[in-house]
Amino acid sequence: MIKHWIKELLWLVSLVAILVAIRVFVFSPIKVEGLSMMPTLVDGEKAIAYKLGDIKRFDVVPLKAPDDPALFYVKRVIGLPGDTVEYKEDQLLINGQALNEPYLTDYQQKWKDAGNAEPLTPNFTLSELTGQQTVPENTYFVLGDNRRVSKDSRYPEVGFIPKDNIIGKAKVSFWPPEKWGMIK
Repeated sequence: MIKHWIKELLWLVSLVAILVAIRVFVFSPIKVEGLSMMPTLVDGEKAIAYKLGDIKRFDVVPLKAPDDPALFYVKRVIGLPGDTVEYKEDQLLINGQALNEPYLTDYQQKWKDAGNAEPLTPNFTLSELTGQQTVPENTYFVLGDNRRVSKDSRYPEVGFIPKDNIIGKAKVSFWPPEKWGMIK
């Protein structure tokens, strides 16, 4: 009888250890605070971040805020190490090449339809914002999708995001229920 209980206890401890390891090393729950990722993610939305794999352009990433380690931001990766980054008339230019941002298409159109004359994303070059020509090694340039309110890499107190500050890639939204699905 005691052997049976010991066996059951060992099984339970092993299961808990596996679940803790998965939580620590593979997945992490996140909660979006604020409006900076609208319309992609809304205030209070909950998601799962995947901690493995390389960071790619346009990944949505939770990160430790460089200006306040107690805070976490959720932003979109725009510039990778070695990239030049520029916005001109709502067009993203990476290394001089125009790139589409399909996650912003509807929002940009609504912005224009509302009678706004200026672009959703104000014009800038990386060197104007940071004094640097390219994104430094082991760092990323991030923006919120709600470009008019997002505190992101355009601001000196945030700046380039060190690779170690990125927690993972937000992959799946699970709350509120109507937002359930893959994050694009």
